[in-house]
Amino acid sequence: MTSPIHVLLMGVNFPPETTGIAPYTGRSAAGLASRGHKVQVLTAHPHYPEWKVGNGYGQWTRDETIGGVSVRRQRHYIPRVPSLSRRAISELSLGVRQAFTRWGRPDVIVAVSPALLTSALVRLRTLILRDRTPFVLWVQDLYGIGLAETGARRGVAARFVGLVEFWLLRSADHVIVIHERFASKIAEDFGLADDRLTVIRNWTHVETAPGSDAAAVRARLGWAPDETVVLHAGNMGVKQGLSLAVAAARRAEEKNLRMRFVFLGDGAQRDELEREAAGLAAVEFLGSVPESEFSGTLEAADVLLVHELPGVSEMAVPSKLTSYFNSGRPVVAATDVAGITASEVRAAQGGLVVASGDIEGLLEAVSLLASDKELADRLGQNGISYRRQVLDETVALEALERVLVASISGSPRGA
Repeated sequence: MTSPIHVLLMGVNFPPETTGIAPYTGRSAAGLASRGHKVQVLTAHPHYPEWKVGNGYGQWTRDETIGGVSVRRQRHYIPRVPSLSRRAISELSLGVRQAFTRWGRPDVIVAVSPALLTSALVRLRTLILRDRTPFVLWVQDLYGIGLAETGARRGVAARFVGLVEFWLLRSADHVIVIHERFASKIAEDFGLADDRLTVIRNWTHVETAPGSDAAAVRARLGWAPDETVVLHAGNMGVKQGLSLAVAAARRAEEKNLRMRFVFLGDGAQRDELEREAAGLAAVEFLGSVPESEFSGTLEAADVLLVHELPGVSEMAVPSKLTSYFNSGRPVVAATDVAGITASEVRAAQGGLVVASGDIEGLLEAVSLLASDKELADRLGQNGISYRRQVLDETVALEALERVLVASISGSPRGA
């Protein structure tokens, strides 16, 4: 039995946000608390992916308890249009608040990146005050690679972010990453030794809805039985490059294909996408659905779409894949065919991969899955198997607990 420890978890995203990394930070905190540990969270008010504060939130400081976890929320600057410079200011504003907050005496600090600049200010405080509390950095996205792959790596701000990321990764006592290719990239680019890196995969956090009736869900949503529904769920940002998916829907309509492209969720690019899709019968936008309905909505679709901007290859593992693989539906990934997302879909044998920007290739992949039910079902079942074998929450939380306990004892891995 592991002795209880006091964990301070710091980041920007936390439930009730349901998209991106919030479910993982939330479930990690609750999981550690259920194992008898004291967990304290410093975070922002819920605002993602809408980029506006959720109803009932927005106080300067708000304390609440979620899943046995003490959560302190702090108001910070939230840009309506999250450009690179505005996101940097947003992260810095939260970092200042977290760095000047009384923490108590935790046994270990876990900073989640994103937000990189927030985490950097927290780390800077510990170094200035000579606080020897073990500092563990949990990396969900690589900023420098992301700036390069989305075309934003230019100017003083981008260079500053790259230097901060290099310093932060090098200064952390231990770094957790969510994929083996992240670990290889960090070891190569930042010179981190293997014993300072641990891979803990994000897991499937969406439970299957009991007795979900796909036909009933389709009828409620107005999806015809004879049309192929291609569903993209999650953030609609620059990285996703969804203008190309809208272009695919336009091409499907021109070819009289019975396809409906559904974009579920929100994000910084949604308004622009809606303008681009104006007049297209083959495109539908849906707001975020309650968690109790989310898995049923995925299961009601025919194809689940992962889409990434051409050039995006190594910056992140789409969190939506963990939910997609839990649905039993086949995935089509429009992405760099040699990138991390493509490798994950192939490892799961849960879908088809086409090059991002290849609109005809995307439509052909969807058409193939629509016409070959046996193939679609097999890929969907492969995704479920991969989720059970690789993307398991209990395995991930046990690994996280080992890393945190080991960081306190001075052992790099706790293995």
